[in-house]
Amino acid sequence: MAKVIIPTPLRKFTDNQAVVELESTSVGGALNDLSVQFPEIKQHLLKADGNIRDFIKVYVEDDDIQALEKERTPVNSDSTISIVPAIAGGC
Repeated sequence: MAKVIIPTPLRKFTDNQAVVELESTSVGGALNDLSVQFPEIKQHLLKADGNIRDFIKVYVEDDDIQALEKERTPVNSDSTISIVPAIAGGC
């Protein structure tokens, strides 16, 4: 099963789970499966059209999916998918 690393700010939508294991064959499938399992997380990850929100970065292992096949990036049973939300702040 592919492992999806849930960032701390989004864990309240996954019953405080830091890692969710999913049987998916692509990044897009994994995010869709995650949002089916935890419906409240969907609005924080995906736009209304189903695409990943602009301020969310997703990595498979150490590679940004934007440099790969985006949502179609394949994953397998030992893949690790990391979700990284943008952090704003400053003075």
